[in-house]
Amino acid sequence: MFAPCLSRAPLTPATMPGRSRPIAESAKRATTRDYSSLMTLGLLYDIHGNLPALEAVLADAGDVESWVLGGDYALFGAWPRETVERLRELDARWIRGNGERWTADPSDAPGPVHGAIERCRDMLGADLVAELAWLPASLDDEGVLFCHGSPISDVESFFPEPAPGEERLMGGVGGGMLVFGHTHLPFARIGPHGVEFVNPGSVGMPFDGDPRAAYAVLRDGAVAHRRVAYDHQASADAIRERIGPAGEQAARRVERASFDA
Repeated sequence: MFAPCLSRAPLTPATMPGRSRPIAESAKRATTRDYSSLMTLGLLYDIHGNLPALEAVLADAGDVESWVLGGDYALFGAWPRETVERLRELDARWIRGNGERWTADPSDAPGPVHGAIERCRDMLGADLVAELAWLPASLDDEGVLFCHGSPISDVESFFPEPAPGEERLMGGVGGGMLVFGHTHLPFARIGPHGVEFVNPGSVGMPFDGDPRAAYAVLRDGAVAHRRVAYDHQASADAIRERIGPAGEQAARRVERASFDA
């Protein structure tokens, strides 16, 4: 569906905003744009290779002018490479999640997901696996810190209800807004030290019982969560078809919108 990812410069926040533009032009555009203005910023997290969910979100987000992409782009989904190629077309800044790290080095990934990781590696190709793993772990933007799980970890994160240990996970963040994903649970609340916690939810695999794709928009310091319906059953079926038995758990999670699937 999309042009193959051939040899190119690493997928840094400067080089990834749009594959249709020369890299030098994209780099200049990414570094000179004023992201602190009243621009409407879209937040896409945990897409997990679910291209139809991503397309539904992009069709819904006509007011979004630029994007922050929060990691876990490809792993567990039926369209890992196609999803990354679609994201390349956006004016976006990228960070990596545990999915990108595990796909490059599965040594600390849970044993039951190793089969899905291997299939994702095959579908992405070695070059793209390495490029995605090279992305930065966080992005600090004028009082807003974007990360995948938390400032100290891509697999430890926050939940809708306050829990012990949150200050440790904040890694010294003492104000402003902290945007993260990983748990696939959309919410916003005030955390320790008055820090505003924001989880946009998961585009491709929500865990809150609602199978609709989740994303959020940020404008002038205000966050709005959004949901978009798509054929999630077809995406689950495609995981079974393209990933095989190693994708069964992911397929059930897409069907049921639940971690415990």
